[in-house]
Amino acid sequence: MKEETKAAVSGQRSAVSSQPTALSSRLTALGTIWTLVMLLTFTLISSAALAAVPEVLTLDRCLEIALEQNRDIQKAVEYQNWIQGRYMEERAQALPQVRLGGSYQRTSDDTYYQYTGGLFPKEQDITSYNVSLNQAIFTWGKIPAAIRAAKLGLSSGGEQLRLARQGALKDVTGAFYDVLLAQELLNIARKNLALRERHLEDAKKRFDLGTATDYDVLAAEVDLENIRPQVIRMENAVRTAKKRLLFHLGREEAEIEVQGTLESDPVELPAYEAAVASAAARRPELTNQRLLVQGYEELIHIAKTDLRPRLDLVGGYNKLNLASGDTEINATAWNAAVVLAFPIFDGFRTQGKVMQARSNYETAKLDEAKLRDQVTLEVRAALDAVREARMIVEALEGTVAQAERLLKMAEQGLDFGVKTRLDVDDARVNLTQARANRASAQHDYLVSLTTLRWVQGVLGEDADATVAE
Repeated sequence: MKEETKAAVSGQRSAVSSQPTALSSRLTALGTIWTLVMLLTFTLISSAALAAVPEVLTLDRCLEIALEQNRDIQKAVEYQNWIQGRYMEERAQALPQVRLGGSYQRTSDDTYYQYTGGLFPKEQDITSYNVSLNQAIFTWGKIPAAIRAAKLGLSSGGEQLRLARQGALKDVTGAFYDVLLAQELLNIARKNLALRERHLEDAKKRFDLGTATDYDVLAAEVDLENIRPQVIRMENAVRTAKKRLLFHLGREEAEIEVQGTLESDPVELPAYEAAVASAAARRPELTNQRLLVQGYEELIHIAKTDLRPRLDLVGGYNKLNLASGDTEINATAWNAAVVLAFPIFDGFRTQGKVMQARSNYETAKLDEAKLRDQVTLEVRAALDAVREARMIVEALEGTVAQAERLLKMAEQGLDFGVKTRLDVDDARVNLTQARANRASAQHDYLVSLTTLRWVQGVLGEDADATVAE
């Protein structure tokens, strides 16, 4: 009995002594799990923080991205690849055409077997190999004309790429300045809002001191609430402008910050004649149209050759193996010929093709003249826009300074009782409008300079070139 009691007590002590060990293991496991959860949470928070950091974009960086990712530029590159393939196709007409063929045939026919009483085998195995050659010798200039037209197509593809690049740079630059303008207008609206908030606080303080009435406080509150919609509109305008910039950059939705300024120094403008000469020589559209005219001229020559003689070299080599019963034959044959083809009458089909080619040629020349007139008009409009924008910027520089001084004088006059709140509100509105007008004029000036470079055909092609080159 005593031994049983001792054993029970010993078992209880063992159980009690093992409880701290189990508890310690559980605590260790919970600590490990908690550490892993904290590490995972920290990792997710860090990743989210890194992803939320907006990318800062300058104008130069935007232009670099556009040259790499703009969709129109990528399409122009693919068009160049297509033109390269077309050139290879046309050039192939002047190169020898070689074909290698072969066949294996097994036949079973007992007609001659029965007719000859078994002398002619039923089954035959025929194996043949052949090589053929076709080389154009004389085509009355058709192949050289086709190759020249294809080369003109290659040059046209290069001009299409230039056009896409200049257009992308123009769009990206305009979108970049649009973002800067929207941000500047938002800053003006926020400053105006902050000023109204300070006026409301001042009105409340003066009301507590007994120097202002309920009307003054209510007027300040209404004034403050009236400015909030403008801030909201400007915030939405900034978001819209950034999305438009991302679109021209060929990017998906992303958080970006645009860094730059609308301020710029005056640029010497070229003379009208120099600008027109630059546009005539360097505009991709004009160069491409001239290439198109030359290409249609080659197509006229190609169409005429359909009723001209053609001389070709034709050759072939054949090897035949015939196995029939116990008989096996190995035969070799080759041939070479100079083939002359001289079309006499094709139902006036060639004449119709020539008429179509001439019509396309004349139409292209008319399009070139029309495009030249259009470019000339664009040059004049671009020069006038730059001059107008610069004059407005210079005029508004003094207006902003005067509006700032006027507002300061009105506020001081209000404190001394010689001006009314209406005078202060008018001065504040004038200052806000002057700042907004100056920002818009600076934006228009920078955009007009970009447009002038684009009209001259020099946008993005020479970093050291000035507008007056």
